Amino acid sequence: MPVKVADRATAEHVTPPERRAGTPPPRWRSRKAKGLAYAAPTAVFVAVFFVLPLLLVGQMSLSDWPLLAGDRGVNAPENYTDITDSTLFWPAIRFTLLYTVIVTVVLLALALLLALLVQESRPGAGFFRTVYFLPGALGLASASLLFWGLYSPTTGPLSRILEGLGLVDDPVSFLGSPASALWSTVFLIVWKFAGFYMLILLVGLQRIPHEVYEAARMDGASRAQIFRSITLPLLRPSLALCLLLCVTGSLLAFDQFFILTKGGPDNSTVTVVQLIYREAFQRLNLGTAAALSILVLAALLLLNALQFRGLRRADES
Repeated sequence: MPVKVADRATAEHVTPPERRAGTPPPRWRSRKAKGLAYAAPTAVFVAVFFVLPLLLVGQMSLSDWPLLAGDRGVNAPENYTDITDSTLFWPAIRFTLLYTVIVTVVLLALALLLALLVQESRPGAGFFRTVYFLPGALGLASASLLFWGLYSPTTGPLSRILEGLGLVDDPVSFLGSPASALWSTVFLIVWKFAGFYMLILLVGLQRIPHEVYEAARMDGASRAQIFRSITLPLLRPSLALCLLLCVTGSLLAFDQFFILTKGGPDNSTVTVVQLIYREAFQRLNLGTAAALSILVLAALLLLNALQFRGLRRADES
């Protein structure tokens, strides 16, 4: 039955424009526009709280910028060249690198061991997964204050327990020497973050197909051979993520040393970030602190780029 002209005009009038053949949807309803609308809040957040502060730090690093009132003039090369004049600069770098190596090795090894222990779905595995992860829910500052109380030789329980067991005769000063302060802080970080990295590695372990393990067992492979030839290669992405997070977090260590040791004893536990804090809020020189911050940022970017490049080469080989 032929459609009348009036009916055809009415049908065209009620049909949305985007439904007509050959007519594109309005720009505000396109996929690209929706994507930009969803990304706009995040972009504004990054611009306000990351890009603008970074530009301000860059400006401060090129200027004589006292924390309190004072003249602000250009001081472009001196802020960077005078950094090495500080007596704490090279010791802080050496200590930060030493602390990063120790924490990375100990933490990742323990996290991998815990992930392997709770990998299988057996009775009690869920309970132990929760117990291992619980310290990660505690803030680093709160955990540092907790361990500061535990380590106290006068009021802390650890020293009294050791004395009660007859292992020591006098109260133990866990933070009294450079070596003991370092290892006491390492123990705090391992206690707090081992469960977090265990969870990342556990997800990677559960993504490995069981058929691969069964085929290896049928071929007579031992547990050590399976771990070396199957588990570690297939777990490489999760290990890479843990390595990146652990190295970056260790190089930026501040809270635990600021609360536990305050850089002592004898400035032996001063990290690079603590050095930035001292330049800014004790020596009241934001210019030098900003220059040191820019150098730390550049070092982190370079280190992360090298890590990604090495991982990419390992995946391609």
